[in-house]
Amino acid sequence: MIRASGLTVRRGTKVLLDQTEFVVHPGERVGFVGKNGAGKSTLFALLQHEIEADGGTLEVPQGWRMASVKQEIASSDGSARDFVIDGDTHLRHLQAERSALSDALERSPHQAEALGARIAELESELIEVGAWTSASRAEQLLAGLGFTPAQWDHPVDSFSGGWRMRLALARALMAPSELLLLDEPTNHLDLDAMLWLERWLGAYTGTVLLISHDTEFLDSVAQTILHFDQGKLNRYKGGYQDFVIQRSERLRQTKIAWERQTRETARLQGFIDRFKAKASKAKQAQSRVKALARMELLAPIHAESGIDIRIPSPEEMPDPLLVLEDMQAGYTNEQGETIPILRKVRLMVRGGDRIGILGVNGAGKSTLVKTLAGELEVQAGSRKASRGLEVGYFAQHQLDMLDLDSSPLQHLARLAPQTREQELRNYLGGFGFGGDRVMDKVAPMSGGEKARLALSLIVWQKPNLLLLDEPSNHLDVETREALTTALAEFGGSMLLVSHDRHLLRTTVDRFWIVADGGVQEFDGDLEDYRDWLAQHQANARKQELADRQAANTTALATHENSSSLPDISNADRKQQKREEAQERQRTAVLRKPIEAKLTKVEKELESTQSKLKILDALIADADLYTEARRQERVQTLSQHGELTKKHGELEEVWLELQSELESIG
Repeated sequence: MIRASGLTVRRGTKVLLDQTEFVVHPGERVGFVGKNGAGKSTLFALLQHEIEADGGTLEVPQGWRMASVKQEIASSDGSARDFVIDGDTHLRHLQAERSALSDALERSPHQAEALGARIAELESELIEVGAWTSASRAEQLLAGLGFTPAQWDHPVDSFSGGWRMRLALARALMAPSELLLLDEPTNHLDLDAMLWLERWLGAYTGTVLLISHDTEFLDSVAQTILHFDQGKLNRYKGGYQDFVIQRSERLRQTKIAWERQTRETARLQGFIDRFKAKASKAKQAQSRVKALARMELLAPIHAESGIDIRIPSPEEMPDPLLVLEDMQAGYTNEQGETIPILRKVRLMVRGGDRIGILGVNGAGKSTLVKTLAGELEVQAGSRKASRGLEVGYFAQHQLDMLDLDSSPLQHLARLAPQTREQELRNYLGGFGFGGDRVMDKVAPMSGGEKARLALSLIVWQKPNLLLLDEPSNHLDVETREALTTALAEFGGSMLLVSHDRHLLRTTVDRFWIVADGGVQEFDGDLEDYRDWLAQHQANARKQELADRQAANTTALATHENSSSLPDISNADRKQQKREEAQERQRTAVLRKPIEAKLTKVEKELESTQSKLKILDALIADADLYTEARRQERVQTLSQHGELTKKHGELEEVWLELQSELESIG
């Protein structure tokens, strides 16, 4: 096991860990939670012997192989596939030795006996480490993380920064390991790649240490939470939702900040009640009701964080805001050629709309948002904006547009030169820039701090349409929750692209889906989208198989026309039939235990779904949120969280079993 005893770590004058102790058991999946700068990444550096502790000990079992994602990738003209295989350094070492011995044998045939013995040993070792399946394993990782087969042979240097980080993740997963360190692995993933990674980690047999600000990802992967709090690491059993319930209850029982917690809870509860009164019976709206209700548990943690984001309501709200008529959108390449990504888009954004945009990576989500924001010209059709439309557009590239030598206060003062400084300071304080921090330069700020500043500048201008492309990237958990609350209360319209499922569940009422060159309304919630995604991928695999069969048929016909094939004898036909019968029998034997497991999982899914429906009815009952039923409410929400997690795990098992059946045939 991993054991820390009296562990002390300092960065300059700041004490990150102060005489702390913790244990991680073999096979555990542990999520690390804490504010930015609390010491999460520093602890990972300590585990990898990149830095030394200032006191105490941190023990890792001898012989454990450790894998982690490198944050910087050296320039390489090698293929993506080879780059991923390079993650298995032991395999590459054996292959290099095998190649060197083969060359030596050619140069010195008289040493054949001595060299041959070692070559035979190497061949056996290569079989043991899976040398002959390494390419297919690398391709599975690449496919799961969103790389198309055509990209597997592309040179590493041809990929952008975000895609290089996916390659680094695939390389880490390729490495045989007993300990896997993942620091924000989802930052550059879209939703389908995240779901794949959750399934992969669920099947991983080693120990996982995970830093993530994505609470649903933590809930799906982590079995234990270690929370950085005032130089200590406190252990909580379960996923993130369990951590929230336990920590919230602990904070409720203290007198410190009780008044602030009570005010925050009352404000949030008032908003929840107002929204529930107006929510339709649409599936996604009801999903949002439940997500908002669960936010009551987070109120004490919100109050403790010191970040209280408020997004001003717009001064006017035209309706509709935007109308898209047969719109074509895309980009222009270096040769000046128009490359369409989306075609025939016919949709409307109305006043008060709250829309989540779903779709696999590369489908055109960012293209859609950039076109709506006016950053990309419409290629065909029309984008009609109402008079009075005020767009607030947030995307990660806008962080690079901040003035690195200026402070948050100077940035905001340029937008509002007539506003009193104290009012500007008060506003920036809600975004985490309190006291003297408003005068700090932007240059040394973290990605999360820059994102907070960029967002504060956008919403200061009171837009009536927010277009948000991955707004929660780089934000710590506390800031994400504050942003979630602010967006849930925002009185304007909003379109949101995000892989943060908690943010989507809590802030949007319906979805658009970007797929196959178009954009359509999606009638369902995130669970329906997961089902749609699985079916979409299955259809794609079937189409790929059909295309291959068609190509093989064409090739065979061409061959038959160009040359005569030998006749097949009766004996050969009988042998062929025997082999076919044996293959059918083998397939039936392989399918039987999987089908039995599938039946069992389907029964468990039905049982879990029935229990969830009962709890859903309880959660939707307004009386549950009275003070008299607080204990029942905590138990109900806790049970719902556990069952939801179990339901998700069962669905993943069901998908894996279905995939096994498909691979057997």
